Amino acid sequence: MTLALGIDPGIATTGYGLVRLMPDGELVAVSCGVISTPKDTTASARLETLYADLRKLLRRYKPDTAAVEKLFFSRNVTTGIAVGQARGVVLLALQQARIEIFEYAPNEVKQAVAGYGSAEKRQVQEMVRALLQLDSIPKPDDAADALAVAITHLNTKRY
Repeated sequence: MTLALGIDPGIATTGYGLVRLMPDGELVAVSCGVISTPKDTTASARLETLYADLRKLLRRYKPDTAAVEKLFFSRNVTTGIAVGQARGVVLLALQQARIEIFEYAPNEVKQAVAGYGSAEKRQVQEMVRALLQLDSIPKPDDAADALAVAITHLNTKRY
């Protein structure tokens, strides 16, 4: 039984989702949520909060593997830089915990979960709900996105 941690990185909100692959191939949601950082603090303080909270999460769940969404931005360079910094902190925390890291582009996640690389966010979220047999789409969106990243990894690697 492999436990995968999916991460949707961001400076204000980083989504996380833990999915377990059962021996029969069933995917089971273990936990999901977000790590939020306070808007009224410096970028470095926000990154420190992200790092500390992610380390706590890693100690609590001890995932076997991790998948992180790759950075994609087309217009807002400032936001892209902040997300890149958050990704760096996430990768560092995972590396320090000696967890094998995989990275997936947003279109790879959409393709793996919804069957279409240009799927709308709502389609991906509905497929996450269906694949994990959940009563409702996980909230907030960042948590659902992180579960999608974990599902992508487990379905791509097939442990």
